[in-house]
Amino acid sequence: MQASRIVCGGVSMVAMKALPRHALLLGTRSLHGAVPVAMTARPFVGTIRKFSSMTPPPSSPNTNNTSNVDYERSDKEAVKDAMAVRKADISENASLSPKAPEKIYGIPSIDTSGDYNLPHPIWHADYVESVEQTHVAPKDFVDRAALWTIQAIRFNFDWMSGWSFGEHTRAKAIVRCIFLESVAGIPGSIGGILRHLASLRRMRRDHGWIHTLFEEAENERMHLLTFITMKQPTLLFKSLVWGVQGIFFNFFFAAYLLSPRFCHRLVGYLEEQAVSTYTKILKGIDEGKGDLSKWRTTPAPEIARQYWKLAPEATMRDVIAVVRADESHHRDVNHSFAGMGATDTNPFKPGH
Repeated sequence: MQASRIVCGGVSMVAMKALPRHALLLGTRSLHGAVPVAMTARPFVGTIRKFSSMTPPPSSPNTNNTSNVDYERSDKEAVKDAMAVRKADISENASLSPKAPEKIYGIPSIDTSGDYNLPHPIWHADYVESVEQTHVAPKDFVDRAALWTIQAIRFNFDWMSGWSFGEHTRAKAIVRCIFLESVAGIPGSIGGILRHLASLRRMRRDHGWIHTLFEEAENERMHLLTFITMKQPTLLFKSLVWGVQGIFFNFFFAAYLLSPRFCHRLVGYLEEQAVSTYTKILKGIDEGKGDLSKWRTTPAPEIARQYWKLAPEATMRDVIAVVRADESHHRDVNHSFAGMGATDTNPFKPGH
């Protein structure tokens, strides 16, 4: 018996050496012998061969590592080409929505290309300027409870940030935006992880909600990263954010476990307030009377130009306008989720 094991092991090693290098690489996770490796590698090899030749270069009479280096570079190029095709596939699928989002939201394309960002809308200029403040009237106690909660939060936030009195200045606007976005990025991450965990526990599909919730959370975080390029928060400010984040995170976590509908309606009303805030800032910029008017000529931060694909001459007014467009989108998405069942299929494709 021991001799047979040695013979089988030797045959397996010979078979593995006979396999191409890329087959071994792609089959590493299934290395239980020669046959599983070959079976695991075969479909991947067939896919990658579409993008580049997998035939190893002719061996050199010299005993050096040149052929191995060239061969590894060929593998990397093949994987890179395969990922490019995957990105194109994501972009194509993201544009196919039954609700024709390019007509509703004015989305000319979905950005899937940059700096590890999730897919997100790139807005048409005409839509950005046509965003309107809307309000979904509460229908029952759950909706009214969500609205009352947001109204209470808004009242306290207004006077604590100085927004409810005095002139709306750039300093006030930046502080308000940073604080708002540090909280607005929480709901999507909690909703996404709880639905993810539920899908794992129940061992069934999520119906597409997870990607939309995580995209929302990242989008709000990108708003925050944009605004902090204009003002670095003080230690006191960061401490306040830390405290509020801890309170709101635990509140929203518990609430989502009890009533996802309440939470999505709550976020819908929160985004209504966000649209209102950014609309007031835009009004102050366009009227040209106060301190906010200087944002008409203030260059947009580099991170904003890259994320929203803004023109090189874009200003802070353009940034506020696209942020408002994002918030109006989150408003509509969460109000839609609040009116859907937990097992209904998400109508919003990646990036929408």
